[in-house]
Amino acid sequence: MYDEYDIVCVLGPTASGKTRYAVDLARRMGAEIISADSRQVYRGMDIGTGKDLEEYGDVPYHLIDIVDAGEKYDIFRYQRDFEKVYKDILERGRRAILCGGSGLYIEAVCCAYHLPDVPADPALRAELEKYDDETLIARLASLKKLHNHTDYDTRRRLIRALEIAIWEQEHPVVRSEYLPKTTKFIGLNVSREERRERIDRRLDERLAAGMVDEVKGLLDKGVPPEDLIYYGLEYKFVTRYLIGELTYEEMKSGLKTAIHQFAKRQMTWFRGMERRWGIEIEWVDPIRS
Repeated sequence: MYDEYDIVCVLGPTASGKTRYAVDLARRMGAEIISADSRQVYRGMDIGTGKDLEEYGDVPYHLIDIVDAGEKYDIFRYQRDFEKVYKDILERGRRAILCGGSGLYIEAVCCAYHLPDVPADPALRAELEKYDDETLIARLASLKKLHNHTDYDTRRRLIRALEIAIWEQEHPVVRSEYLPKTTKFIGLNVSREERRERIDRRLDERLAAGMVDEVKGLLDKGVPPEDLIYYGLEYKFVTRYLIGELTYEEMKSGLKTAIHQFAKRQMTWFRGMERRWGIEIEWVDPIRS
């Protein structure tokens, strides 16, 4: 199945059932799964990121729980870690399935971004945080040509893009050099109404499963609130609740809205992939319970 491709990629918006679909496909292909989720790399961030490790069963998975919560993990490191895992899977005579909703991570490895190795600069990030998005975008535009909005579709990505652009003004930059993959893209197709219902139901389940306690545990272990807020969505809103900035109901309603908006942005990204790279995503129905 899909022998003509280097890798199969299962993608889709949050709560669309990607893991279940990828696991079922992996069993039929004799494949291993590589996660393409920018937050599931962190240990201890389980409920909020929806790792659902029990779904994998006997199917091997990779790039989950590889760094500590609070650490800054970036796309350059992900690309490097992916290539190492991907090579190992192939050398063992196995197939690989990439599964996730982080469109930037998916593009970086399937389309072989040439990424700059630029270290994080906490002091610069703190300084940039003082300015609004419009000011930061204008500064970024003064340093590089903005081909599209992907450098600044989130504040986190905007600040990182500026960090890289500023570094490149004064330093020689080493860029990653990997080959693009011939990829079979499979997208999980759920209607807007079903997606909203799935998101709302899953949030209720995560709160009932102890998501607030999970975040409190990370804070108790010394992970700074600003680091958890930096990760966005569940960790941002629950942290703000725990430090007294939001009531429980404000946290829950605000988080629901933010997740719906995030899912919409994911779909916009995937549709954009089809245009930017001329790729075809085969949109399929999720596996029903």
